[in-house]
Amino acid sequence: MIVDHTYAEAFKSIYAEVLVSAKDRRWLDYAVASATGHASSTILCDCEAGLDHYTPNTPDGRPGAVLQFHVPKFKKNHVRALELVLIRRIGQNILTCPTASAWNRIDSVEKFKIGKKLGYFGDGFQRKARQYDRDIWIIPIMGGEFWIEAYFGYAEGVMGGNLWLMGESLEAALTAAEKALTAIRNVEGVITPFPGGITWSGSKAGSRYPFLVASTFHTYCPTLRNELEDSQVPAGVNSIMEIIINGRDPETVQKAMQSGVEAALDSPGLVKISAGNYGGRLGKYKLWLRPA
Repeated sequence: MIVDHTYAEAFKSIYAEVLVSAKDRRWLDYAVASATGHASSTILCDCEAGLDHYTPNTPDGRPGAVLQFHVPKFKKNHVRALELVLIRRIGQNILTCPTASAWNRIDSVEKFKIGKKLGYFGDGFQRKARQYDRDIWIIPIMGGEFWIEAYFGYAEGVMGGNLWLMGESLEAALTAAEKALTAIRNVEGVITPFPGGITWSGSKAGSRYPFLVASTFHTYCPTLRNELEDSQVPAGVNSIMEIIINGRDPETVQKAMQSGVEAALDSPGLVKISAGNYGGRLGKYKLWLRPA
């Protein structure tokens, strides 16, 4: 099994962290799944989002989960875009979830007034309060009260860390990716936004169709190997799985990548581990598969 001496080309994002608390793990998971849905890729999603980690350390002492929401810095009006992500996703998917509350995790100088803006749902009956040494808005709802912190901060993050797991079969590639993913999820400060944390449809920038900004990475499609003169699929590889990793800083994302590599090394039928990059055209960060 070969580990390429290569890097994932990552780029800057701005991101927010939302701490969700709820009555129990069941209702917490409903809020997590809803708030991070349709957020696998900024190609056609408003953000890339996912679960960072579960935590018992919440302001109200209930079960909690830390979520990350990333918007690329190269996106036009990226700060406003992130604010809208939080308004819509907290408002439509956390406020609506029975027993859930929403808390800020990033103490930045500039903050979004998410609590006040969502407070308007209270139709004039909302009120500001001080609880758990935090400024919050309390919104009366049919089930009781929704509590949300008044201000949510944001910071510069990283998007686009990745691993490519190349296997003799679909099952081999997927098994290796699952092993890598288990290790990655033990690293706090990162998310893996694709369904279940893994994608089998890695994309390249651009397309032969002018209306598409991205399309299948055809030179890495095993079923096209014999049709293309420039196929990059290694001999013996019949399936490639990709894990995308976003996080709070380059060091944390690279640590997660390397943890994934180590965990997948002994996976049966794994032929090669590599990563996607664009020769420096996409982002400033080169996150290597192997330690320096």
